[in-house]
Amino acid sequence: MADDGSASNRRDPIKSSVGNVAGQRRRQQAVTVAKERRELLVRAKRLCRVGTNGDVEDALVENEMMVDEEQPILEAQASKSVEELKSAVQYQGKGAMQKRVTALRELRRLLSKSEFPPVEAALRAGAIPLLVQCLSFGSPDEQLLESAWCLTNIAAGKPEETKALLPALPLLIAHLGEKSSAPVAEQCAWAIGNVAGEGEDLRNVLLSQGALPPLARMIFPDKGSTVRTAAWALSNLIKGPESKAAAQLVKIDGILDAILRHLKKTDEETATEIAWIIVYLSALSDIATSMLLKGGILQLLIDRLATSSSLQLLIPVLRSLGNFVAVDPKAVLTILIREQNTEESIIGVLAKCLRSEHRVLKKEAVWVLSNIAAGSIEHKRMIHSTEVMPLLLRILSTSPFDIRKEVAYVLGNLCVESAEGDRKPGIIQEHLVSIVSGGCLRGFIELVRSPDIEAARLGLQFIELVLRGMPNGEGPKLVEGEDGIDAMERFQFHENEELRVMANSLVDKYFGEDYGIDE
Repeated sequence: MADDGSASNRRDPIKSSVGNVAGQRRRQQAVTVAKERRELLVRAKRLCRVGTNGDVEDALVENEMMVDEEQPILEAQASKSVEELKSAVQYQGKGAMQKRVTALRELRRLLSKSEFPPVEAALRAGAIPLLVQCLSFGSPDEQLLESAWCLTNIAAGKPEETKALLPALPLLIAHLGEKSSAPVAEQCAWAIGNVAGEGEDLRNVLLSQGALPPLARMIFPDKGSTVRTAAWALSNLIKGPESKAAAQLVKIDGILDAILRHLKKTDEETATEIAWIIVYLSALSDIATSMLLKGGILQLLIDRLATSSSLQLLIPVLRSLGNFVAVDPKAVLTILIREQNTEESIIGVLAKCLRSEHRVLKKEAVWVLSNIAAGSIEHKRMIHSTEVMPLLLRILSTSPFDIRKEVAYVLGNLCVESAEGDRKPGIIQEHLVSIVSGGCLRGFIELVRSPDIEAARLGLQFIELVLRGMPNGEGPKLVEGEDGIDAMERFQFHENEELRVMANSLVDKYFGEDYGIDE
């Protein structure tokens, strides 16, 4: 299988014409997920308040968080602190090392104590060359740790502030190796994670300088804090949009075993960071996806969903599950059959998520179901016969628009055989009748009225299924009863040619001059 990260045609839609738009979502979600992580308070860049050696920043203990009015004072203190560090670096007399550590610690305190650290003032005063010098090999661990901590919080700043770390990157990467102490290596990984979180250009710099292999090896041991930090930095480094880093990661000996082990055995906080690595691997690398599936990843994800109540963990686990479902329907079918109708089954855990009041969790669960529903007739029957059906029908009429649109994919796909080529998909009449009887037609017609082109297309496609597939010619009456004709006629002069032709053709064919004559 080519490892190009392609996700085209992963989810068969109601009609093949939608596939080119919706089928790319596995990769698109990987690219846009950083924004969603920030919404979940899992930031792409993180300010370091507690050191990797367990030290809590003094200012937080003393509750001295600065307010906006004191920002000029803080900036002046940062400039002075950098000058003191410059003096300490130049000093070669007795107690030189302790003098440098004291100066570094004061700068670190200033860069940690405010919600808006005085990074710009520190950079103007020339902090980066001094910190790079203090990070040189052979320096005491205390000095290395304080230097890396300062660089970590500078990297958590604005884009131009993060880019200022370019001269420090080679040394930060070098300290990820086994020759460094665990706290120093972890603090350097944190700094690198912040740099990688800034954007693709800096990720490419880190990759070209060899950051990936040593960072990956840091998740091999069972050291909770180190694994969490390294896994978070690693997920920032491989998140795309290019698939090259993900493809490189899976070639590192032992990495997949480590990922599977941590997902299965570790605490939820560590498993969360590991799960984000899985999200990007399953979205961007077909080789990684295949290898993880062979390693039993699906059951591990389902087990985590069944046993966890942590929103931070459930989101990446669901996202990963949806990616794998899109790639290997056969593996999913095996699990569906083996674990039917239990709370620990894939349908059972998705039903749990559908009942959640959290919109992101609910939306992710529906997306997974939409990928399952796009599979074989067995997949469709499995879903149709379970407890998720009444939940989906209720969500279609009560949830926010973006979730209702996702539900439309599930329900629509349950009603048709998988599409092949340009032919119209065969209708599964039993499913169509029960879904329409459940009162979903109004929800689809509301999608037709929406300004969202993809949603309107989904609504029109479902109306076509109803008009064509309901027994005894009931379709036109049902559509008319829900003001479906009026909804379709809004496309009579619509600028979108595809939707205009689709809607006008349906009105002409089913509600033309002869409509109602028999009555």
